[in-house]
Amino acid sequence: MGSETPDHKPEKKDKDVQAGQEDDEANQADIKFSPEEEAELVAESNTHKAEANALFTSGKYDAAINKYDEAIAVCPTYLDYPLAVLRSNVAACHLMLEEWKDAVTHATTALNLLDKLEREDKLAAEKEEKEKDEVEEEIVSAGAATAGPAVPVVETEAQIARQRRQEDIARIRAKALLRRARARSELGGWSTLEGAIEDYKKLSAMTNLTATDRKLVQAQLRALPPRAKAAQEKETAEMWGKLKDLGNGLLKPFGLSTDAFKMVKDEKTGGYSLNFGGGGGEAKK
Repeated sequence: MGSETPDHKPEKKDKDVQAGQEDDEANQADIKFSPEEEAELVAESNTHKAEANALFTSGKYDAAINKYDEAIAVCPTYLDYPLAVLRSNVAACHLMLEEWKDAVTHATTALNLLDKLEREDKLAAEKEEKEKDEVEEEIVSAGAATAGPAVPVVETEAQIARQRRQEDIARIRAKALLRRARARSELGGWSTLEGAIEDYKKLSAMTNLTATDRKLVQAQLRALPPRAKAAQEKETAEMWGKLKDLGNGLLKPFGLSTDAFKMVKDEKTGGYSLNFGGGGGEAKK
């Protein structure tokens, strides 16, 4: 298990102070910097990121996390893509430290940012396409009588840039999903393992994985379902055990115990009957 430092543990804060900080963060999210200010902040963030990457390469994962945090702190909050990259990198650090929960948290944040970015890109593309159609309709209506051959469709700079960004998003999404899936599979537990399976299913549908990653995904999709089923059975048994203990506590004053009751499945309806071994018929459940 990797070492944990106080820097990575959440601090206990006074409610009023915490509320004030949340308000500050909300206000900061609304700030839109000028192009010059934005470029300066991005450059500073990239400097911290480069230092963090070097620390990661040298195996200094805690120090790398601190540097990535500095990069995140100065990056404008509305720049979803660079923030997603940074969060995914932080998740990679936590994986190396075997801090599985933190890895899941940061990978999930990265994926949420990418989802937001894709939604915004989709809306922008739809708006651009609508405006383009309206302009073309006006041109055709005005010059239909003298219209010449159809002009070949040429992608705009915005469309080309959007296509490149979609490729970048897919690349970071694959990394973040791989990191979250790995962390979830290490954490264990029924719901967490099911989450890992869902991540690997998403990865199996992606076309930009390396051959090595694809083999890993397929191997995990074979290995995880039995683990998830075993975890489900274990957790279900533990839950029934706790319910039984609770029931025994309630029935003890009456000289009864849950051992006197049996669950009998009705094969026709799929329902269960609660049978009392001491007589008195059965109670439907």
